[in-house]
Amino acid sequence: MTLDPHLRDDLATISEPQLVRSLDELGFLGTVTEVGGFPRVELVLPVTNWPHLETLRESVLSKAPTADVVVRTMNDDERLALRNFLRGAMTGSSEGHGHDHGDASPKFLDRLSKTRVLGISSGKGGVGKSSVTVNLAIALAQAGHSVGVLDADVYGFSLPKMLGATNDPIVLGDTVIPTLVHGVRCLSMGYFVDDAQPVIWRGPMLHKAIEQLVTEAWWDEPDFLLIDMPPGTGDVALTLSEILPRIEMYVVTTPQAAAQRVAQRSAYAARKLKLAVRGVIENMSWFTGDDNTRYEIFGAGGGEQLARELGVTLLAQIPLESGVRSGGDTGEPIVVTTPGSVAAQAFIGLATRVAAQGPSRVYRQELKLV
Repeated sequence: MTLDPHLRDDLATISEPQLVRSLDELGFLGTVTEVGGFPRVELVLPVTNWPHLETLRESVLSKAPTADVVVRTMNDDERLALRNFLRGAMTGSSEGHGHDHGDASPKFLDRLSKTRVLGISSGKGGVGKSSVTVNLAIALAQAGHSVGVLDADVYGFSLPKMLGATNDPIVLGDTVIPTLVHGVRCLSMGYFVDDAQPVIWRGPMLHKAIEQLVTEAWWDEPDFLLIDMPPGTGDVALTLSEILPRIEMYVVTTPQAAAQRVAQRSAYAARKLKLAVRGVIENMSWFTGDDNTRYEIFGAGGGEQLARELGVTLLAQIPLESGVRSGGDTGEPIVVTTPGSVAAQAFIGLATRVAAQGPSRVYRQELKLV
């Protein structure tokens, strides 16, 4: 057998699912040779337990079914070249291996970026804000959007477990590659501290940690970056308003009046920080019993009243279903496991309406001052 002279070129175009770049651009394709009459393809990966190794192997075999696929771990120089390439791609600097791109800001922070940053907030804990964030993110990804999720609830992080993430982020020097679960990139303080260890930080440490999670991670330039905000109006909200001035706020509440009043404070705080409040999401709106009767366990009307007072749209009413709760506990979100359920359909409808809203502020390139 003679090695196909075009095989390397074909393999070089394979896209790596987590970094969404070709094997050639990433330096992931090593030697392609013929051994014993069969192709031998070398994959060069940053770490031995690269999460998408099997996917890459299958992609190689789809183009060369008889190939022997071998794996080698990158050396220090190759890892540095990959880091520099990713930093260049993140910041829009000239992409190329072996060049340091300094401290330039990621492209998605630019006001002309296509990325919409969605802050999912609430005035108080216990309203299901993280469940909303997880299921909304996956529903957006299922609709064909590129999506990232940042768990900014530093003191009460929960997203990795709720998403069912089994791999840790990969660190390349000062660049962090978020995990990829259900088509969603995810980063959380939960990856970097023990699950039972409390985070006891003052404001400056908190600010630095959030800034690093935003600016030093491989978010690429997604269509949506969802931020799971901590409850209340404290340091994290202030930090995010500085780092992400284009953030669009979505307020999660439950139907009862007490929760609605607290959520209202969160919305007013966002407006004081000159952040756009785009809509209200009412969670735990009702429970359907075995007799098919709707029981409004937490009252009714809170979401509608809050939306009316804020002058925004009530985007969704999410019913109280055990699958939402159990899915969060087991890392099996309801939009993945039971997409036909009433709650999942509510999340899918929410994703459709959020996407249809478009960005809160539209900047036109031709109006940019130079």
